Amino acid sequence: MTKAEIIDAIYEKVGGFSKKEAAELVEAVFDTMKENLAEGDKIKISGFGNFVVREKKERTGRNPQTGAPIPISARRVLTFKPSQVLKNALNPHKERLKREAMAADGEGGDPSGSAGEG
Repeated sequence: MTKAEIIDAIYEKVGGFSKKEAAELVEAVFDTMKENLAEGDKIKISGFGNFVVREKKERTGRNPQTGAPIPISARRVLTFKPSQVLKNALNPHKERLKREAMAADGEGGDPSGSAGEG
């Protein structure tokens, strides 16, 4: 999905905005996120996930063609960890299987899973 498609989706879903206002809104959100991440702040979006800037130390890598060592400079990287809500949305079959397994455990009576009696 591109930024233009996000703008179109906001324009369609949220009434009362012109397309230009929807574009300004999307730009404002992205600018705010960029500014906060550049400062090293975390961004936590409930039901979506966390954006975190991590510091990576300088290290020695290898040129894959020659095997020669190459210094890799220290840098900041952005990581994203999806929330459980987003994970469930991406893999709805896992949530369904989990619910079915829990229901089956509840019907079986013995939570240890042993079939015989002592």
